[in-house]
Amino acid sequence: MKIFKELYFPKILLVVFVFFSLPVFGQIKVIDGDTLIFKGEKIRLDGIDAPETAQTCIKNNKTWNCGKEATSALKNLIGQISDEGFACEGKTKDKYDRRIATCFHGHIHINEWMVENGWAIAYRYYSKKYIKSENKARQNKKGLWQGEFISPWNWRKGKRLLNKKVNSLCSIKGNISSSGEKIYHTPDGTHYSKTKITEQKGEKWFCSEEEALRNGWRKSKR
Repeated sequence: MKIFKELYFPKILLVVFVFFSLPVFGQIKVIDGDTLIFKGEKIRLDGIDAPETAQTCIKNNKTWNCGKEATSALKNLIGQISDEGFACEGKTKDKYDRRIATCFHGHIHINEWMVENGWAIAYRYYSKKYIKSENKARQNKKGLWQGEFISPWNWRKGKRLLNKKVNSLCSIKGNISSSGEKIYHTPDGTHYSKTKITEQKGEKWFCSEEEALRNGWRKSKR
């Protein structure tokens, strides 16, 4: 019996010590510029709308990944704070089962910070509380306001902001079909106006048919 206590009891103590000394990490995970996971629950930041991760904007006549930048901005902000003291207020859920909430960490108002720094805009359809913050970001040309962009809600509907400088010189659309085939469309083509170019998918604008052919695209049959 004495041997049993000496061998078994220390193991129990070790297990209990490890269990209570394990730190808790990763309770906050950023999905995109207006969505995060906190303690296993998906949360949609209330009253704001950030560009989608794949969304691009235009700055100085160049396309840039504003959606990824907005996501990174929220990640960097969250990364500077600890899980302790982080809280989200709100009980309503949207159709995607995300809790609509306003999140804080100490004096930092997360929703407002994203709008005030130009990484999200006021989602006027649902709330007008961040319009002043949006105006401030626009005046200071922060984030999205450094150039041109499509409102995230319109981007989700399929609207795209085309680079006018590039389009005036290079008007041939290099599209990639659902089957992966590379097809280019000229302005006089039947499907030209309906064809959307998504650069993240590898689609391109070409300045000549020769350039398109050289890069592996074939001409649309109509």
